[in-house]
Amino acid sequence: MKITSKDLLNYQPLDTLNPENLREICDKLLIVEINKGDNIFIQGDKKADHIFLHDGAVELLENGKVVKTLESGTEDTKTALAHIIPRNFTAVAKTNVVAFMIDSDLLDMMLTWDQTGSFQVEELHTDEDSDWMSRILNTEAFRRIPPANIQSIFTSLEDIEVNPGDAIIKQGEPGDYFYIVKSGRCMVTRKMPGQDKDIKLAELEAGTSFGEEALISDAERNATVVMLSKGTLSRLSKEQFLTLLNEPMLDMIDLDTAKETVGNGDAEWLDVRLPNEYQSAHIKGATHLPLIFLRMKIDTLDKNKNYILYCDTGRRSSSASYILNERGFNTSVLKDGLKTVDHSELEGKDIAAG
Repeated sequence: MKITSKDLLNYQPLDTLNPENLREICDKLLIVEINKGDNIFIQGDKKADHIFLHDGAVELLENGKVVKTLESGTEDTKTALAHIIPRNFTAVAKTNVVAFMIDSDLLDMMLTWDQTGSFQVEELHTDEDSDWMSRILNTEAFRRIPPANIQSIFTSLEDIEVNPGDAIIKQGEPGDYFYIVKSGRCMVTRKMPGQDKDIKLAELEAGTSFGEEALISDAERNATVVMLSKGTLSRLSKEQFLTLLNEPMLDMIDLDTAKETVGNGDAEWLDVRLPNEYQSAHIKGATHLPLIFLRMKIDTLDKNKNYILYCDTGRRSSSASYILNERGFNTSVLKDGLKTVDHSELEGKDIAAG
């Protein structure tokens, strides 16, 4: 059985991903077929995968007792099955079942980039820039950079105009800049020992990047890049690029300290995940403001309050904390997110299945 990107749009929060991230998820998901009566996962399981029901029916059991039956194509199966880790239910195939599994860390990373990058790109640049920016945000080089630094990336970029034949970097030279192809095309070649002619490795077009390897490893350039056409490159200096690889200074707080602070009335929980994630399970008493809407609804927050932000892992809450701190809010981030929180401290539709 094949599952397409179009199929994934029927599931939450997959339906919020941009097309490129959705295609990557589609390429990397694992389709599993489970026979009637077999376990899909068991109560207490800590394996961090999002498991979505694609076809068939599943029974959720708590301490051996059936508390709910889920059928594919219904509202209840638009979200992942009991995805709070450790699992608070056992899932058993009531019929033969087809499901698909997505690495939770990969999904969270993509949600973070989408929810951080989309509105900041729109704020900083015009519509004609959005295509190459959306593409560059999804490259491996940019995924090494903490999402909270994304605004600094785009405000630090320097544009240079280039012409056909211009050698942008040369093999053997020290690294000085990280480059993004904003428009135009260029060719990557490498000179191999004992060969007179350079080997062509690739052609790069708008939305691709190059030059980060030499900066990260502090090594010489391992290839030459020459322009094939007139175009525009954006670049970051080595110093800027390496600085942006570092996490911004945030106040990370462990669960026990966070609970004590909230319990004393000195802070308030703020959940920055998407609405369907919040509805599935959230910390009791938490305020909800999704990261993707943060800039639009920032005025609904009180600058006189201290907020402890959380998400599933800490990625999205770190991004939100950075944005709020820049605007004068006092925030902390729950280290490792909801994965540290006991089920008894949560509420939502995936906590009480009945």
